Amino acid sequence: MQNSYKRIDAHLSSLGYCTRSEAKKFLRIFELSVNDKRVFDTSIKAYHNDIKVNNEALDPETITILLNKPSGFICSHNDAGSLIYALIPSRWNRRNPKISTIGRLDVDTTGAIILTDDGTLNHKLSSPKSDVSKIYEATLAVPLNGDEKEIFASGELMLNGEKKPLLPATLEVLGETHVRLEICEGKYHQVKRMFAAVGNRVLSLHRVSFGGFTVEDLKEGEYKFI
Repeated sequence: MQNSYKRIDAHLSSLGYCTRSEAKKFLRIFELSVNDKRVFDTSIKAYHNDIKVNNEALDPETITILLNKPSGFICSHNDAGSLIYALIPSRWNRRNPKISTIGRLDVDTTGAIILTDDGTLNHKLSSPKSDVSKIYEATLAVPLNGDEKEIFASGELMLNGEKKPLLPATLEVLGETHVRLEICEGKYHQVKRMFAAVGNRVLSLHRVSFGGFTVEDLKEGEYKFI
């Protein structure tokens, strides 16, 4: 676990509480203590774990959360509309390094998405070679043909525009138009394109889990540390 040793103003700015130039004002407004002793000097060096603000521990130095994304939210820092980052505390959006999603979900897709400011973890899990399990539940426009399970599991399904077939995927039939699909890739609109390739259309899509972390215990818009 991280426990860095640096100046008070450096701690506050990296965690998004305030900028370094605002740190002196922050210490006048809020009660910041080191080992339970209030300080006013922003140049004092201290360990992260020894600092409290208003008697509460500082936010973690590295944040990784699982969020249950509602429909209508965009996985972007800059696009117009409702952004997924509005669902987390505002100061987290001022952290350095910045919190970002690991991959993306379409605006109308709900469910499990991981956000982190750990760049190494983000690169590892978003890499095409990561082999991370992703489980989706989908509602389809028309009933299944009956051969989709074998086609998806074959490792021979080729999506339009791709040069290589998809890796084998596991399909569980929950109803005529309701399925659960486990994939270990993250190609653009992959689930929707898979069903389009077998003559169907996805009406709604929910990612139940990502890398073994499930959102079944989270309401839409809620998150938990992982």
